[in-house]
Amino acid sequence: MAWIVRLVKAAADGEEQCVDVMTINRPDDLGDIGTLGLTLAEGKRLLAALQQEIVAAQARDHAIRRPDCRGCNSVCRVKDYRDHAMTTLFGQVTVRLPRFRCAGCGGIEAGVSWPSHCRSTPELDQLRAHLSALMPYRVAADVLAHMVPVGAGMDPETVRRHTLKIGKALGNDAGVRLATTAPTITITLDSTFIRSCEEGERHLEVRVGNVETETGGRQVFGAVAKAETDIKMLIRCSLDAVGRAKDTVLTAFTDGCSGLRRILADAGVSESPVLDWFHIGMRLQHLKQTASGLAADDPARAEAKAVIVEAVERLHWRLWNGKAKDAQISIDRICAAMPQFDGERNSHNVIAPSKKLWTALHALDGYLKGQSDWLVNYAQRHRAGLRVGTAITEGTANFLVNRRMNKHQQMRWSRRGADLLLQVRCAVYNGTLGSGFGQRFHPANDQYSQTATAA
Repeated sequence: MAWIVRLVKAAADGEEQCVDVMTINRPDDLGDIGTLGLTLAEGKRLLAALQQEIVAAQARDHAIRRPDCRGCNSVCRVKDYRDHAMTTLFGQVTVRLPRFRCAGCGGIEAGVSWPSHCRSTPELDQLRAHLSALMPYRVAADVLAHMVPVGAGMDPETVRRHTLKIGKALGNDAGVRLATTAPTITITLDSTFIRSCEEGERHLEVRVGNVETETGGRQVFGAVAKAETDIKMLIRCSLDAVGRAKDTVLTAFTDGCSGLRRILADAGVSESPVLDWFHIGMRLQHLKQTASGLAADDPARAEAKAVIVEAVERLHWRLWNGKAKDAQISIDRICAAMPQFDGERNSHNVIAPSKKLWTALHALDGYLKGQSDWLVNYAQRHRAGLRVGTAITEGTANFLVNRRMNKHQQMRWSRRGADLLLQVRCAVYNGTLGSGFGQRFHPANDQYSQTATAA
């Protein structure tokens, strides 16, 4: 059994032109399930053949258009044709584009409205960038070569180059401002680190964050420190993307880093950022685990351990309920009970629990003293349904940075390469990576669907 795939062109005047693209042979029975329908190789050949025929027809129609001479405004005539190779998602095609000469002054003109320096279609560039944002460049190239008849431009370095080009275009995009304003916006900012291939540097600092509204609108952003991308501009664009207005109430969270607070201030977030509970809670959890491991081999140490465990719980309660000024009382009570564990020795190459407790206690004490101005009543905010920490930003950092650049990827990054790839990953997460770089797709997590589309 044979099928002939025939492509028919229907012109506006009703005239039709047809061409046989491909013949497909299949057995009449289904004795072998492997003969069911088209194979992957046949599908790729069919798509490539269709693409070539359609592109050739488009090029012939485009060549009819005659440009006007820029010197004397006369109509130009065809001088010759030049072959132009173009890589598309469904195969590499060759387009015959005309060059024109003015009969009056002899000036040379190119074709009308043709991007002469374009070597690949925006849809292919978008797909390469999308896959590269989710997997290593070599794997992304292999997936494309296996699934679609691209035929060219599948070298990992080519995929990387096109992805970084899109990342640079995205970094210069001002974004879309929503017509509907948000009454309140929460902005969180945090930092993480990736391995560096730069000379004299072991790690690169990556700053990531997100902005959220009460209705569920969300945008994420990120940039590598000291890279070309301006993190302050990204923050302002993200705030505008979720509907910031003059009367919008902004609430910022950081881990207490003075550099992050300065970035927020320079980006126009005038309100003092709140110290997020996540980083305090992690230190308290470490303190609790260390205190529970103290030795209780005699009555005095057992009593001291009970006092320390109770004081740690009390310290947790005071910090959670906004009584940071009284936190020193609990810390002093722990310090007063610690002499009972003097002389505790290490065992089996393990540091004594009392030494671990001293280290954790001094670290927490110094952290609280340096961040006391940004502590709030977290219990009150929690009861009101307000955010108390940047745990969601920790998850954002895990998605944007760690999954692609750290976990299971024993690689090192250049500052520029990591920063531009991060812009692509943010666009993928926000749903703003369009086939045309200026096109904005509706984000799946944005509640303002009609407003965003209209904007």
